[in-house]
Amino acid sequence: MDRKRLSVVIIAKNEADLIGDCLQSVQWADEIILLDGGSHDRTIQIAQQYNANVFTHTEWQGYGKQRQIAQSYASGDYIFMIDADERITPELRTAIEQVIHSEIQPNQVYSCARRNYFLGRFMRYSGWYPDRVIRLYQNSLYRYNDNLVHESVDYGNAQVTKLDGDLLHLTCRDYFVFQRKQFNYAESWARQSFQRGKKSSMISAINHGLGAFLKTWLIRRGFLDGKHGFLLACINAQYTFNKYAALWAISQQEKGNK
Repeated sequence: MDRKRLSVVIIAKNEADLIGDCLQSVQWADEIILLDGGSHDRTIQIAQQYNANVFTHTEWQGYGKQRQIAQSYASGDYIFMIDADERITPELRTAIEQVIHSEIQPNQVYSCARRNYFLGRFMRYSGWYPDRVIRLYQNSLYRYNDNLVHESVDYGNAQVTKLDGDLLHLTCRDYFVFQRKQFNYAESWARQSFQRGKKSSMISAINHGLGAFLKTWLIRRGFLDGKHGFLLACINAQYTFNKYAALWAISQQEKGNK
């Protein structure tokens, strides 16, 4: 059976501290595509040292669009989409190689378990593990949706097959950086939702925030992650409240401008 070509695709901006280890974990791929969003640090130079094909696109249209543009440069039969703060483990590499050495299944995409790092430890519960994400798929058939944030592969009715092995995700190494990122995500989500005609109220924001806490702490067994789980449940509640409160605030601003 002929081996299919694999393109690892990355979007990045100012990721010099993280990109090297990420690229080291995918050196075995046939092709590495990095789409840079306008870095001012050594991201591009480091990527070139790891033999990545580097392209630049600074007109930001959201994460979904940026991933689509990055994929357009890839020539492999399969795409594996990865972020600078992620690393492929040897076990996951083995599972990916089994797919690319097999006959192509036209109606199939592949998910992997993501092990998320939070303030000094990899979480075991709280919805942060196994946190399965679809990252391996055929280049000619699938791509990411247009979402500004929380983008995902638009795979239609394709079957999702689980891969063995973990994708390590250095989600939160710095509390303040993580919180700023969460607020930016909340703003992007709110603006996109407003454009789509979605509405919110302050009661809705409170209820969604409380629901997010209970979901993380109880349903997803965050209590088994101890203090880390409690803090993450609070952060998820805060983030969810911010999303719906921001959506409400945008609608109030629009009313005031009329």
